[in-house]
Amino acid sequence: MSTSVAQEPPPLLRSRGFRNLYVAAAINQFGSQISYVALPLLAVTALGAGAGQVGLLAALGTVTVLLVGLPAGAWVDRVRRRPVMIATDLVRACVLLSVPVAWWGGWLSMGQLYAVAVLVGAASLLFDVASMSLVPGLVGRERLTSANSLLVGTGSGMDIAGRSAAGVLVQVVGAPMAVLVDALSYLWSAIWLRGVPEPAVTGTAGVREPFARQISAGVRFLFGNPVLVAALMQGTMANLAFPLCSVLLPILIVDELGYPEWVLGAYLAVGGLGTLAGSATAHLIGRRLGTGRATLIVSMATAPASLVIPLLDRGPWLWAAAGAWFVLTFRTGVNNVLLVSLRQRVTPDDLLGRMTATMRLLLMGAVGLGGLLAGAFGEIWGVRAALLAGALIMAVSWLPILLSPLRHQP
Repeated sequence: MSTSVAQEPPPLLRSRGFRNLYVAAAINQFGSQISYVALPLLAVTALGAGAGQVGLLAALGTVTVLLVGLPAGAWVDRVRRRPVMIATDLVRACVLLSVPVAWWGGWLSMGQLYAVAVLVGAASLLFDVASMSLVPGLVGRERLTSANSLLVGTGSGMDIAGRSAAGVLVQVVGAPMAVLVDALSYLWSAIWLRGVPEPAVTGTAGVREPFARQISAGVRFLFGNPVLVAALMQGTMANLAFPLCSVLLPILIVDELGYPEWVLGAYLAVGGLGTLAGSATAHLIGRRLGTGRATLIVSMATAPASLVIPLLDRGPWLWAAAGAWFVLTFRTGVNNVLLVSLRQRVTPDDLLGRMTATMRLLLMGAVGLGGLLAGAFGEIWGVRAALLAGALIMAVSWLPILLSPLRHQP
C-alpha cells in the first residue's frame, strides 16, 4: 500500500517568475533611494530651495496619490499587471532623465522638479499597486509572509545601498548625475520584468462594472473590515510622522550643522538598515507571537525612541538620533511584512488592486501631508519643531492596534 507524501513547494527564488519580480523590485528600490536623497539636495544646493520648497517637493510625489489613487486601483483590477509595471518603469526613466538634461542645458527650475515629483509619484503608485496585486498569484497566499519578508528585506537593503551611494555620488559627481543613475535603474528593472508571468485572477466578473461602482466596492470592502481599518489608522499615523522627522534633514544636517552630504546619506541609510533588520525577522516574530500581538508589542517597545529624534545635533547627539532612527525603522520593517501579508490574505483576488490603491491613497496621502506640514513647521517655527511634531505622533501610533481586533490576529 503506497502512501502519498505532500510535496514541499520549491524555494521562492527558484521560481523564475518570482525571482524576476524580486530582482526588478530590488533595482527599483535602489534607484528610488538615490533620487530620494539627490533631488532635495539638488534643490537646496543648485537652486537655493528653502524649507517650504523642500517640503513641497517631498509632498508632491505622494499627494499625487490623492488624485489618481482610487481610479488606479480599479484600472489595475481590469488589466494585466505586468505591462503596467513595465510601462511605469519606462515613464519614470524618461521623466528623471529630463533632470540632468535640464541642468546641463541651464534651464533646471523648481517648477520642473515639482513636475518630476508628480509624474514619478503617479507612476510609482501604479507600479506598487500592480506589484502587490501580482504577488499572491505568483507565490500562493500560504507563502505571502515569506515572500513579503524577502521583498521588504531586500528593498530595505537597497535603501541602505541606494542612500549611501546617493550621498557619495552627490559629493563626487553631483546630484544631476545621481538622478541619471536612478533613471537608468528603471530601464534595467523593466528588462527583468519581461520574465514575470501573468497569473490568472479569480473572481473577475466585476471588471465590466462602471469605474465608480468598482471603486465604491473597494472602499466599502476596506472600511467594512475592522482589522484593515486598524492597520490603515496605524500606518497613517506612522506615515504622517516619518516625513516630519526626515524631510528637512538636508537643511538641518548639511546647511545648519555643516556636515558633508555623505553624512546625510549615512544617516538615512541607518534607517534602511533598521527596516532590513525588522523585515528579516518579521516572519519569526509573527510566528512566535501572532501577527496582531507582534505588531502591537514591537510598536509599543520602539515608540519611545522617537523622542530622541528632535535632539539631533553635532557630536554624539547625531549618532544617538541615528540609533533612534534605526529602532523606529525596525518597527517599520516588521509592520510592513506582517500587515501587508495580512491585507493580502484577507482580500479576494479581484479586489486586491482596489484595496491596495485605497490603502495607499490614505497612507501615501499621509506622507504627502507630513511633507507639507514639515515645510510649514520649518518656515514658521524651525526645523526642530517639525522633528518634535513627528516624534510625538510616532510615540502614540500603536494605539489603533491596541483598540481594535487587529491585536488578536494570528
